[in-house]
This record gives sequence, C-alpha cells and structure tokens, in this order.
Amino acid sequence: MPRFFPLLALLLTSVVAAPVCAQADKPETAIDTSRGDKMLAAYFAHEVAALQGQLPKTREAWDQNKDEYRRQLFDMLGLDPLPERTELHATTTGTAAQEEFTVENVHFQSSPHLYVTGNLYLPKGLKSGERVPAILYVCGHGGVKKNGVSYGNKVHYQHHGAWFARHGYVCLVIDSLQLGEIEALHHGMYREGMWWWPARGYTPAGVEAWNCIRALDYLQSRPEVDPERLGVTGRSGGGAYSWWIAALDERIKAAVPVAGITDLQNHVVDGCIEGHCDCMYINNTYQWDYPQVAALVAPRPLVVSNTDRDSIFPLDGVYRTFVEARNIYRLLGANDDIAFNITSGPHKDTQELRMQAFRWFDHYLQHTDRLIEKPAVNFFEMEQLKVFDKLPEDQINTQIQEVFVPAAAAPSVPADQSAWEAQRDRLKEHLESRVFRAWPKQPGELDLKLVATDSRDNLELQTYEFTSQPEVRLRLYVLKKQGLDKPELTVLNVLDQTAWEELLAALGGKFDKAFANEQLPPASEAAFQGIEQTLTSHNWVFAYLAPRGYGPTLWNQNQTKQTHIRRRFILLGQTHDGMAAYDVRRAIQSLRELPGVGAGQLWLQSERQLTGVTLAASLFEPDITRLDLYDLPTSLRKGPFFMNAERYLTTPQLVALAAEKSRVVLYHGDEDGAAAWAYPRGVVEKLGWDARQLQLRTKPEPDGK
Repeated sequence: MPRFFPLLALLLTSVVAAPVCAQADKPETAIDTSRGDKMLAAYFAHEVAALQGQLPKTREAWDQNKDEYRRQLFDMLGLDPLPERTELHATTTGTAAQEEFTVENVHFQSSPHLYVTGNLYLPKGLKSGERVPAILYVCGHGGVKKNGVSYGNKVHYQHHGAWFARHGYVCLVIDSLQLGEIEALHHGMYREGMWWWPARGYTPAGVEAWNCIRALDYLQSRPEVDPERLGVTGRSGGGAYSWWIAALDERIKAAVPVAGITDLQNHVVDGCIEGHCDCMYINNTYQWDYPQVAALVAPRPLVVSNTDRDSIFPLDGVYRTFVEARNIYRLLGANDDIAFNITSGPHKDTQELRMQAFRWFDHYLQHTDRLIEKPAVNFFEMEQLKVFDKLPEDQINTQIQEVFVPAAAAPSVPADQSAWEAQRDRLKEHLESRVFRAWPKQPGELDLKLVATDSRDNLELQTYEFTSQPEVRLRLYVLKKQGLDKPELTVLNVLDQTAWEELLAALGGKFDKAFANEQLPPASEAAFQGIEQTLTSHNWVFAYLAPRGYGPTLWNQNQTKQTHIRRRFILLGQTHDGMAAYDVRRAIQSLRELPGVGAGQLWLQSERQLTGVTLAASLFEPDITRLDLYDLPTSLRKGPFFMNAERYLTTPQLVALAAEKSRVVLYHGDEDGAAAWAYPRGVVEKLGWDARQLQLRTKPEPDGK
C-alpha cells in the first residue's frame, strides 16, 4: 500500500480560509448563507412537527407510562439518580414584622454548601399546634441590587408572599440560582459559550428543580405547615420552575405556573428561545414537547396562566400546551381540575394574573371561595429581607455547574477480553440510548443523485446529492482520475468551514460545474497539483463532505444567531455536532452505493472539531479501514459536543471503541499530546491487538515536512 497522502490542509503552501463566525458586534459574514438558512428552517419545522401530539390517547397507556415519563424528566434535569437528601442546616438570620404577618429571613443547603436563600412569610394569630396550607413561591428574573450587592429576586416578588400570609398561608419565597444573594450562572450557553453543559447532562433548570424539592422538605419540617396542603406558583422563570416541581413531586397538591411554558413550535420554529436563558430548559434527551411536562401534573389541580401579548410565551403555543394537558385530565376524569387563565397584557406580573392564582389556592387548599379584597403589595425595604450579612465562603453556588452532574470517571484498562466486552457493550448502550438517541430510528431513502460531472487535467469530479434526513440535502464530491473503475482506496474527507475554504482554493477554479454557486477564494495551484499527482499515481478516490452547517449549507454566521441555532438543536434532543456525525454516516452509506467506489478500502479523515464527529460516526458503520484524525480534542468537554456524552464516557474510550474495528491514527501537535491516549494504548496492549490499530503521530507541518 503506498503511503497515504495527508489531509488536504497539509498539502497547502498557504491557507486561504474565511473566518468561521463573526463577532457579535460585527456584521454578518459576506459568505452566502441563504441555502443553509432555508434548509435549517425547514429542518427545524419538520423535527418539531414530528414531536407534536405524542401523549397517550387512552387512560391505560397513560397509567402504564407516567412513571417512566417522570423518571425521564428527572433524567433530563440531571436528577437521575437524585442527589442525596442531606441535612438542610436551615437557619433563620433575622425577622421583619407587619401587623398581619411576620417574615423570617432563612437559608438552607439543598446539598452540602449549595445555599438557598429565602423569606418565610408566616400569618399571625395561629393557634398552638395549628397547621395551615403552604405555598412555595419561586421567583422569575427580577433581580434586586444596590451598590453592587444582590438582595435576591425574592425582594422583587415579596408582594406575593405578603398576600398569602395575610390570607392564612405560610409562604416560602426562594431566590433563584442566578439572581439570589449568591449570584451564580443561568446563561452558560446563552452567553458564556459553555457548550459542554448538555454534554455533561447539566442544566440550571435541574438545580432550580432540586432547590424546590428541598424547599418542600423545609416547609414540611415547619410546625406551622400542613404537609398535605402544599401549592406552588411563580411567574416567568419562576413559572418554569413551578412546572418542574409540580411535575416531579406529588407533594404539590395545587399549582399555578404563570408565563412559564409554551411548546416547541413557539420555542424552535417561532424563535422564542432567543428570549430565554438556559434555566428554562431541560436537556431534551427523550425528545418531549412541553405538553408532556404539563400532563405530569394531572390529575392534581392546575391553572395554565398567561397574558395575551406575551412575546416569549405566545398565546397560541400556551393554548396548544393547555389543550394537550387537558386531554390527559379528561382521561383521568379530572376535567374540572385544570383551567386556562388568560388576561390582557405583555410579559408582566399583573394584578389580574395574581387574582386567579389566589382564588385557585383558596378553593383547593383553603376550601373557600371568598372574594379577594386585599391587593398584593410590598411592605418592606430590601434591606429588611436580606439573609446574609456576609456570603458564606464555603458556597458552591457559583461553581455548581462543575459538580451537580458528575462527569464520567477516567476509565481503567480492562483486565481481559471479557471485561473489555462488558465495558464496550455498556458504552455502546449509552451512546445509543442517551447520546445519539435522536438519530432517526428508521433511516429514509438516500435518494442519491448525480448532479454534475466535470473533468480537468486527467481528473474527474462527480458531484452527488443525498438526503441525510428529511429537509437535509447534502453534497458529496467524488474526485478520481479519469477512467478509474475499481479504486483500491476511497478516502472520505469530512470538512469544517476552514477545510471547505481550502477545498475551494484547490479545486474551485478547476471544476466550474461543481462550484458554480460558490464564492471562491484565491486559487492554490500548489494544492491542486498535489492532489492531481496523488490521484494520478494511485488508484485512489478522494471524497469530500461538508456536513450540515458547513460549506454549501452554511447558515447564519452571526455569533448571536449561531448561539440560538445550537440551542434549538438541544431543545430537539440533538446537538449540531451529533447530527453532523449522522451526516457522516449517511455519506458513508452513499459511497457504498456508488459503483466501484464503495468496493475497496474506506478511510475517513478530518481535522479539529470534526475529528470527534468523524470518530463517532465510524462506530456505527461497518468496514471502515482507517481513521486519520488531526488534533482530536482530548476531552469531550472541549468538543465535539454530544448530548450527555461526558456524563457516560470519555474521548479516550471513544478512541478505544474505534480502534477495535478500525485502524486509528491520531496526529497531535506536540510531544505531550500522546499522553492523553494512555487508556486506548493500554487497551490495545492488554488485549493483544495489532499495535497498528492505534498509532500516534506528530502532526506534519502545513508544507508536508
């Protein structure tokens, strides 16, 4: 076998690459993205439509599945298994009083050193031993700060706690993670580029849900509280957290989430996701639409409450969510225990919205239908409701994303073949059921079609189109010397945007039919000559694929738009990288269908972030002879970002899985790069595999030296 000719990038004497994405404060790239944007919009619409209307249609089916649904929701919040219910260490640091009620400024630890700050509103005049209903009020994004000090969003929403206490309820108003007295993080993906969050299985929604569970524990520990009469409400972010706790914890006997839910049609297709931070969303592993969350409250009393001009919870999606949840209530004979409350107004905490919530809790928890005569008003200055004089030094709130969902432990080399097979099978099960669960279960037709043929200087370039998924039509370029019918080797190059620009520089000016609609960079004659020499000297084929979002299907490169595109994938239970890996699989399947091309050896190669994409794709396709991966990230935290992947396995384990079935050549840029691959090297050595199954090489310089 002649020496393999390296990646196209290593052929070039100069790199002519456009930047992949613009800065947020710069205009969008001049590259034409219209094709990619149209494809993406159609794809998202198709995927959302496929997830709608999946709730059971019979009571028997609901009863059979509801416990599994609840387990799935815990899992998608990073709460399966649940953290240990450790000592709360509940502490009251001060009090404030008013004529009809008192307030205790409290904190507790939902997990060791994870602090929850809140205000506990207690009605005056309770008799000895008397227990009354309690409301958990969870706050939306209404932070209160003064001179750089956070007083928590509980101060912003104090009028709710005051009203409940004035009407005979205990009410605990708790701060959220980001806007509490200890200011942590909700915007990891939205603003900070922490795309490893879904790869870890982490979402701040999970922390909020856990804090709510422990808040119920705290309320039930109070002598004033009837533990069987607990309700929850909150608006905006607090509306979302109300949904989580009401769906997860049946101790909630009545719920009024306000402006906290709508369906995937609104979020993904209509763009409402762009107005929401990461705390509003589960990592949608099981591909739910949001009515499924609402249905899990059934048959307990529930009001779906919203205003009619809410731009981030639009009325049409809220109503669709209500209708689907109401269908489950009907199946359970509880049609009268779900209500739809719409008042006039924008996304705002209005008095009209509060009235329905107050009456609902009165009816179901106080068993009264009294008139509401007292308004919900503030009584205290922010300083009176502050919990901490000094923030605790042992708090982990600001780093909770690092520890809330543990990453997979570093693997140990299996002792023998049997131990390896057990480990391998477990990893493959995780990949199929948790990481790539959103891949189509039944792949559709490839519909592979030749769309252009062009010849130049003894070379022939064939351009094919194939369907990866419905609405995702991609191009596959096949380059070979003219007249070659039975190639010994086909090399599939998986191209990121930089590599695509390099391909255009090498081939764009030579093959007009294939690249007629592309904006060509300056030509690289040296790159073309290198390719020509290789292909005319050997019976090889070079194939090229730019997965969705790169090359011909490049979509909007504005940094803000890129962020929300990637977040949309996550709402569908996918990631962009994960679906790009599926594109690579479909390209491999397409090559197998081409006469002559798919009969010989098949090698895959890629660079940078797409190395991990190519590596993952190879695990699911047979007869891949070799992988050449340049600068493969050593950790899944660095990418590629696959749903839940870092929760269950490591990149070295992926390499070991690949090395069992294909030769893997890893090119790294320094001598220390090899140290990261001690585990797969250990597997190869321990199990007696051919040493060539995993090769570590120093990456060649761009001039090929």
